[in-house]
Order: sequence, then C-alpha cells, then structure tokens
Amino acid sequence: MRALQLLDDRKLEITDLPEPPAPSAGEVTLRVKAVALNHIDVWGWRGMAFAKRKMPLVIGAEAAGVVEEIGPGVANVLPGQLVSIYGARTCGLCRPCREGRDNLCEHVSGVHGFHLDGFAQEKVNLPARLLVLAPPGVDAIGAAVAPVTFGTVEHMLFDNARLEPGETILIHAGGSGIGSAAIQLAKKMGCTVITTVGSDDKIDKAKALGADHVINYRVDRFEGVVRKLTRKKGVDVVFEHVGKDTWAGSMLCLKRGGRLVTCGSTSGVSTDMNLMMLFQQQLKLLGSFGCRMENMADAMQKMARGLVHPVIDTLVGFDDIERALERMEGRQVFGKIVLAL
Repeated sequence: MRALQLLDDRKLEITDLPEPPAPSAGEVTLRVKAVALNHIDVWGWRGMAFAKRKMPLVIGAEAAGVVEEIGPGVANVLPGQLVSIYGARTCGLCRPCREGRDNLCEHVSGVHGFHLDGFAQEKVNLPARLLVLAPPGVDAIGAAVAPVTFGTVEHMLFDNARLEPGETILIHAGGSGIGSAAIQLAKKMGCTVITTVGSDDKIDKAKALGADHVINYRVDRFEGVVRKLTRKKGVDVVFEHVGKDTWAGSMLCLKRGGRLVTCGSTSGVSTDMNLMMLFQQQLKLLGSFGCRMENMADAMQKMARGLVHPVIDTLVGFDDIERALERMEGRQVFGKIVLAL
C-alpha cells in the first residue's frame, strides 16, 4: 500500500508499505479516505517535533476512513461505516480517559503523524475506541476535519471559554482551518464575530462565513480597530492561536473580565505580558489542547444538520503534498487543504 513518509526535515517520499495484519482484539482495520493537513504537519515537516521520534514517519494527524474489518470484541463500529479518527494515542484506562476527558490522558503515547506514525497511508489498524462514527449526511471530508479543525474549536469555545449567545468574540486568522470553523460556530450561536485576516482577498470569504467585521492585520492594527468597534469596551472572548505576534494586542482587546483562549503559537512560543493588566482587569487566560471525542461527535452532528460546513481550500494527491505544506507555511490558504486517498 502507498504511504507518505517523512524521511528527514522537509523530505517526504511516497513509499510502499506492507498492508496491516488482521486486527487484534479491540482493533479495526481502516481504509483511509481523507487526511486534513494542519500546522502540526508543517511543524513536523520542518523538524519542529519537540520530542523524540523515529524516521521514517508516516505523516497525517487528522483523518477519516471506512471500517474494513473488525477484531474480536469490537462493538462500537461495523464494517463499511465511515469514522473520524481521534489523533492522539490515549491509554483509555486512566481516570480522564474513563471520564471522557480524552485530551487529558495521563499516559498518552503521542500524536499520530507527529510522534507516532500518522494516517497518510491507505490502510491502518487502530483501537476501535479511538473512532467516532460519522452520522448520515457527513462525508469523508467532513469526518476528516472533525478531530482537529472542528473538535479543537468546539473544545476551545464551549468547554473552556464558555462562549454565550450575544457575546462578542475576536477570532484570529479567520482564513485558517480552525479560524474558519470558529467563525461559523460562534455566529450560529448568535455572537458578534470580529476576525483578522492577512490579505484583502480573504475579507469577503470571511464575511461569507458569518464574520460581522473583518480586519486586515497587515494594514491596520487590529487592537485599535477592535477597541473602536466595541466603543472601547472590548470583546468578551479572544480566540487566539497565533502566539507572540498577536498576544499583547489580544490582551488589549479584552473587556474587563474577558476570556482569552489559546491553542497555538505559530508565530512564537514566548512573549511578555502585562501582569497588572491581567489582575486589574480580572482577565481569564485559558489554555486548550486538542479535544474530547465528544467534541468530534458534536461537530459532525452540526455538519449533518447543515449548521456548519468544512471550508476547503484545495484537494491534493500524494504527489502534491510538499507544495501543499509550502502553501500552508506561507499562509496562502483559506480553509483546509485535504489529501484525498
């Protein structure tokens, strides 16, 4: 079977791997249908693994597939069903796992496609407990973007920031995969949505998703525009995933008692912070990583009901993967790039 393996920094190769054996107890064999690319793939591609990993490494952290065969004891899925794949190899036994707080697993082995072999291969064996059944009306692309793109946003906005209808939210990088998902989810619940983009050609696209105000941060200082739009009051929530370049401005955009939720640091992992502003304004800073499997199920239910949809920039094949990663690295995309198998 074909697979995409990272051999070294910025060196990907289409390889021929043996098909997986028959699934063991509790496992299934999946035929992978779609892999959604993320910045975690870009980081791994350019050598930012932050942990030991063995090369060659199959890439791909977010995917969906069709169940081909089930092993003994599997009862949650059947052959022929489309499933979304949870991207971290959790233990399934610790208290957080048993309570459905999957992303707080105490014995997680790593993230697929980053620390462990990922999903950019035609077939893979996985524990059945890491699969979430796609409801009718959700196709392979929708299921593929549920684990990271929509699941991450569900966890950030609703589990952590506790976003409420009628609130005002600033969403950074509205043209990114999670930014495009956040715009839709926040708008559908009745929030006023302000978002930033890096070029004028993305403004109308962001508005079409539901953004009320779109700021080209390369032209205007977003914090000044936000303060003006809110009459100096500030926003209730900032959806942050850029990091160093936007952190100080994001803090200035918050109203008194506002919440900043962050899941990323693509522009840098360290920054300075005004502690007096933090405690005098009674701001709340919330870290968020990954999602719970329940978030994936909730996201796909919203897709099935037509409330939200995946925003797809490009569908690519194996031969175009390096060009796709370069485009992502250069922030030239709006929405998701998806590898179709």
